[in-house]
Amino acid sequence: MGQQKAKIACLLSGNGTTMSALLFQSRLPDCPYEIVLVASNVPDAPGLKIAEAEGIPTFSYPHTGLGRREHEQVMDKALRDSGAEYLALCGYMRILTEDFVTGWEGRMVNTHPSLLPKFKGLDTHQRAIDAGEKFGGCSVHVVTPELDGGPLLGQLPVAILPTDTADSLARRVILAEYQLYPRMVADYVGRHFRADWLLERVHELAMALPEVEERESHGSPGWRTGGKSGKYFAYFNDQHHGSEHICVMVKTSGPDELAGLVETAPETYFKPAYYGASGWVGIILNRPGVDWDHVAEWLERSWRSVAPKRLTKMQDIADQF
Repeated sequence: MGQQKAKIACLLSGNGTTMSALLFQSRLPDCPYEIVLVASNVPDAPGLKIAEAEGIPTFSYPHTGLGRREHEQVMDKALRDSGAEYLALCGYMRILTEDFVTGWEGRMVNTHPSLLPKFKGLDTHQRAIDAGEKFGGCSVHVVTPELDGGPLLGQLPVAILPTDTADSLARRVILAEYQLYPRMVADYVGRHFRADWLLERVHELAMALPEVEERESHGSPGWRTGGKSGKYFAYFNDQHHGSEHICVMVKTSGPDELAGLVETAPETYFKPAYYGASGWVGIILNRPGVDWDHVAEWLERSWRSVAPKRLTKMQDIADQF
């Protein structure tokens, strides 16, 4: 089973050069995403022709004569119909409404030609030169309703030469963007399949439970209740014993429940080697759409099954509030 690729749609209004950078990156081995649609508000945008030539589905709908929301609804439907899980803005010259941005919260990325938070908005290169900056550059960020204000994924500084004009600086900064944007997008959409990112999430959830210590067990991270009599309630496994799964293992009530879980939801659960015999179930983490609340519930249930009574009593009281 090859890792599933994240599906990305690109929005553009012009030449599609940053879209092309993302597209050609997606054709390299091991890229964690594929482009499923290139959409535009300009029906004759050159970027659409590039996408068509490369066999990528395209969609365009002019915004003239339409209210902003009306136009966004048409675009949004096409984006969702394409199966896109993420949006990459590639020179899309429309200001997006808060509703649209919220609908893609945490799943829309953009590149900006300055070292944010400096020089948000337009004319960034001239403003950097006028301010006597030593560096311009570019930033890739998650899009939030605040203009150019979302969480940063990465930046690349570009030295400003004494002879630079806004145009000459812009030509170098775009080269940096062609490098940075595809790399940051790949890291961002691929993180859900990376063992280090998944382990960090499990660690946070496990350590939020009362009196837990993290201890290695047979070379894998594990979590147990504190003190000398501490018993393990979870283990993290990264494709152990030839398994293709990255998983967290938790205790079920026994072999019957384990068998039932694996049978009814094989995309979520599996029976791990060795541990499965004593009723531990593996919750598969390297798959799209993991429900982390569900993982947290399993960790707490597993913790309760081994924690001393004084701790579970305290937790019962806390749960009432």
